[in-house]
Amino acid sequence: MEDCKILDLFFAREEMAIQATAQKYGNYCYAISANILHSREDAEECVNDTYLRAWDAIPPKRPTAFRVFLGKITRNLSLDKYKWKNRKKRAADETAQLFSELDECIPGGIGADAEYEAAQVEGVINASLHSMSKDARIVFIRRYFHAESISDIAARFSMGESKVKSMLFRARKKLKVDLEKEGVFT
Repeated sequence: MEDCKILDLFFAREEMAIQATAQKYGNYCYAISANILHSREDAEECVNDTYLRAWDAIPPKRPTAFRVFLGKITRNLSLDKYKWKNRKKRAADETAQLFSELDECIPGGIGADAEYEAAQVEGVINASLHSMSKDARIVFIRRYFHAESISDIAARFSMGESKVKSMLFRARKKLKVDLEKEGVFT
């Protein structure tokens, strides 16, 4: 079913919208969540919560990129669950490693200006990604948005793990330079 028809079902408050969304994007959302949480049960719970969040957000929102909209909801829910489950222990697992890789180039913090700073960081990240080669951009997004392992990315694109690591290192380095140039990260 086309995204516009699924969104029309959401606007009409038809429960079939959830079924159509699950059928078309269930595996996509599950993959994102499972890559972050490494737990089938937790990933399934986050995917179901994604459908609820989408139901609550549509209407009034009408996302232009429905797949990305769902992916972002799933990712945020999965990261929240990961943080909640690991708040007392700091396991050296794949997801913790993922966060540590980005710590060197993306500032974090809380405060009154956090939302403004987040929007500024998002704009610089988007511009930086668009200035990268298509391959580097895809690898970066697969690693840091979809939380895919380096070995999975290497297998998907028929390249060695060392090449993937090198591409990610250069992309993070470029991102850090771009953030510093814009005064976002010093």
